[in-house]
Amino acid sequence: MSDFNASDFLNPMNTQIWGNGRHLVRCVTVIPETHDVTTFTFSMNEPVMFFFKPGQFVTLELDIAEERIMRSYTISSSPSIPYSFSITVKRVPGGVVSNWLHDNLKAGDQIAVHGPVGRFNCMDFPSDKVLLLSGGVGITPVMSMARWWFNTDSEVDMVFAHSARSPKDIIYAKELEYMSTRIDNFKMHLICERTNVGEAWGGYRGYLNSHMLQLLAPDFMEREVFCCGPSPYMKAIRALLENSGFDMSRYHEESFGETPIKDVEQAEKHAAQAELEDLQPKPAVMLRIPEMGILQEVGLDLTLNEAAAEAGVNISKACGLGICGACRVKVIHGEYDMNHNGGISEEEIEEGYVLSCCTRVKSDIEIEI
Repeated sequence: MSDFNASDFLNPMNTQIWGNGRHLVRCVTVIPETHDVTTFTFSMNEPVMFFFKPGQFVTLELDIAEERIMRSYTISSSPSIPYSFSITVKRVPGGVVSNWLHDNLKAGDQIAVHGPVGRFNCMDFPSDKVLLLSGGVGITPVMSMARWWFNTDSEVDMVFAHSARSPKDIIYAKELEYMSTRIDNFKMHLICERTNVGEAWGGYRGYLNSHMLQLLAPDFMEREVFCCGPSPYMKAIRALLENSGFDMSRYHEESFGETPIKDVEQAEKHAAQAELEDLQPKPAVMLRIPEMGILQEVGLDLTLNEAAAEAGVNISKACGLGICGACRVKVIHGEYDMNHNGGISEEEIEEGYVLSCCTRVKSDIEIEI
């Protein structure tokens, strides 16, 4: 007799998948990449699989100086690491959003994002051989593609050529070097416009040209090309390929600029609906933690972990899936619904213990941490 249980397999905690729409996400890490580029990684309070096509983007919904601003950023991470996603942002002089993100967004902050969307991706244009070209922070979508192929042990033959102003401006430098030493189907080439005084550099110098292209990818005519970077960079790449007789139906590019109008309109629609929902009264219950002197009104049906966070109490957790047992607490009084995945024993449950990451509050409740 099989032990397979369809209801367990279809447990929403295990199968929840990201879809195009408005989502509240929490910043979990802030990683400096270079002197003016930072990566922000996001996840949700409950485990959600952030599946997307490498190369796609999300639109951030931000309130800056009492104004709602929508701005799109390519997802720089790979769906092969599914329970979070990242964007990598360059600080732009005078840039309202990029400067706000660098100066204000920190781990623990919650924002709204819309997406994922975008036709520039490697899944819609499959190929055994690819040439990934990028300039500056335009590296983000092609890095997502390279990470996807690398993490999934793909046999896709990759040539990765990135152009930066100087060695100190190379984004993901150490990771690219690591990838190039681990597999033989990833060839990495870095091109710097200039070097600063006292700065050693043994890579290509100047700008990508036809001679350089022949050196780094002699078989570029046989490859699918994905390109992203500033407009002048992509204009130069298009001209270079066209003059070489390249089949431009195999050339794909993503430009940085304003968020597409249709995506802004969709995001605004979702945001307006969320505002209406926020105005509706929400059922609440009381959370009591006597040992900490906590008596706090929290939302009905939150997980205990979320409810405690609303009360300013951090219950440590590790997996978030009800597997590891790190977030165990004891319920003294109250009704709840726990949907765990083996991280707690029947004996512990009988004693009143629960896993706070996967236990939803159904009434006024008192717990002991």
